[in-house]
Amino acid sequence: MTDKHATGHGALTLVLGGARSGKSDHALKLAMAAAPPWVFVATAEPLDAEMQDRIRHHKEIRGEGWVTMEAPIDLAGAMEQVPVDTVMVIDCFTLWLSNLMLGGCNIDHEIGRFDEALRARSASTIAVANEVGLGIVPETPLGRAFRDQAGVLNRYLAAIAGKVILMVAGLPLTIKPAQ
Repeated sequence: MTDKHATGHGALTLVLGGARSGKSDHALKLAMAAAPPWVFVATAEPLDAEMQDRIRHHKEIRGEGWVTMEAPIDLAGAMEQVPVDTVMVIDCFTLWLSNLMLGGCNIDHEIGRFDEALRARSASTIAVANEVGLGIVPETPLGRAFRDQAGVLNRYLAAIAGKVILMVAGLPLTIKPAQ
């Protein structure tokens, strides 16, 4: 992934943090500050019982007023189906990256497609991603490649976002724009 796309998209908010830090809940609150409908673009795939339970739980939390779209690979295609004036939450970029890597997809190409779809939007887009670079060094080459790609993706998203929020223990810390 290169920085060729990182030119700025003021309507993008990045909500970044560790596992169970409150990222998704905060992203939903940000979206619900606008009038419904709201669109939730899910990148997770229900490949096992535990993930099926997580997905079901997240749908229950969202409640009424939310339209859910599933986009484990074709994020840009899903975004293009959402009216440009509708608030959208994309949860999460880390799972999307994992899906792209395991699927052998061209990550730069997919980021470019995402960038084009984002530029066409007039409403807020809230991106959720995990901060995976604060822990131990992964044991396997694939794990290290994933961690590195996630860091590059997060830097890209932070560069183009008008606002970046770091979630720590359920507390939102605005890190861009600087306070």
